[in-house]
Amino acid sequence: MSTDALAQGFVEFAVEAGVLRFGEFKTKAGRLSPYFFNAGLFDDGAKLGRLAEFYARRLLQARERGEFDFDMLFGPAYKGIALAAAVAIELARLGHNVPFAYNRKEAKDHGEGGTLVGAKLAGRVLIIDDVISAGTSVRESIAMITAAGATPYAVTIALDRQEKAVENGQDAEWSAVQFVEKQLGLRIASIATLDDLLQYLRSNADPALSTHFARVAAYRERYGV
Repeated sequence: MSTDALAQGFVEFAVEAGVLRFGEFKTKAGRLSPYFFNAGLFDDGAKLGRLAEFYARRLLQARERGEFDFDMLFGPAYKGIALAAAVAIELARLGHNVPFAYNRKEAKDHGEGGTLVGAKLAGRVLIIDDVISAGTSVRESIAMITAAGATPYAVTIALDRQEKAVENGQDAEWSAVQFVEKQLGLRIASIATLDDLLQYLRSNADPALSTHFARVAAYRERYGV
């Protein structure tokens, strides 16, 4: 698959799985969005396995182009935990076995203790999450990885909303993804973007889906970067 075809396949999968929905949804920023992406609804083995395949193929494409060359995966609690494990399994199936780790929200006071679980953080660490809304999770992950003596290298997400961040109650000129790239210095690999979603809606023959194009496009025009 080309990256574009991979993105279109992912959008189609997310819609069919009921993870990507259309209507009117209030975002964390208080905006009324005509679509909603809830990765928590990849909630059975088949859907999680398919999701992991999209992540793995996107990462391997980036690696083949020389964009990424990570040593291990890190999944921030909580959604990142399942994602890191599933993607590590899929990468191994495709012949690229890498270690993974994740964190607990609360430190364990018995056994090995601490907040980190899994492989020792070392080398170039790829953070895996579903979306980047404010960059908080990424900043917390960077702090943990750095404190462990490893290098925060890049981030991979499922969907880049390409939407202006909110700073002090005002629309910023950049998105949360752009903030992570420019201010935190990490590369980003997303399976798909809002532009990919628009392309999917524009070209879809199903009127029940294509009818959402105008509202999503208007939202992109108003809040997009």
